Amino acid sequence: MTAEIKKLQEIVDQAKNIVFFGGAGVSTESGIPDFRSVDGLYNQNYEYPPETILSHEFFMDNTEEFYRFYRNKMLCPEARPNKAHIKLAELEAAGKLKAVITQNIDGLHQMAGSKNVLELHGSVLRNYCMKCHQYYDVKIIAGTETVPKCSCGGTIKPDVVLYGEGLDSDVMNRSVSAIAKADVLIIGGTSLAVYPAAGLINYYRGNHLVLINKSSTPMDDMSNLTINGKIGEVLGAIKL
Repeated sequence: MTAEIKKLQEIVDQAKNIVFFGGAGVSTESGIPDFRSVDGLYNQNYEYPPETILSHEFFMDNTEEFYRFYRNKMLCPEARPNKAHIKLAELEAAGKLKAVITQNIDGLHQMAGSKNVLELHGSVLRNYCMKCHQYYDVKIIAGTETVPKCSCGGTIKPDVVLYGEGLDSDVMNRSVSAIAKADVLIIGGTSLAVYPAAGLINYYRGNHLVLINKSSTPMDDMSNLTINGKIGEVLGAIKL
């Protein structure tokens, strides 16, 4: 992998506008389970499949059961940024990286110091009353054992995009704009299987498309550089 990292270093050195697009693999190295990996949530046994539980319809019809699963599997308060998060924040501080576009909902990029983070699927750290739209942080979810309620009596809902819900149009538009302007697009820790998010990379117009993932992706043949490895190890080896 040394030759590939050397090539990546050359690309980063010459870059003026890097955009990073990341998926679950960025967070697994911080101990957060990957939904779609062989040992991820989707291969564990529950009364309902996780895809069913994490849907808008299930949330509305079975809110208490949703929260039982959500607290147990979706909140990871002990997780901390890994080498990938930290290096991306350093690249941004150095003026190289202009945006992080993430499919993750854990807030670890911001914890590492990244400023311009576009969260396609929202964040577990933000929660809102469905009735009066009052904001609540994650402690209100973690600190209750039943359905969390607002002082107005409304149900509090996590600011995450559930199955059956649309992505935020402003976040999508800003992501498209960032990718279209990038001279380097680094994609890491994603199988590129989740649409419409995965379709964002079609807006890239540059000639430095870098894919970093432990396994192959449908876009490997289109990339200018493919590195099969752990995202933290690869990005952690980059020098500024």
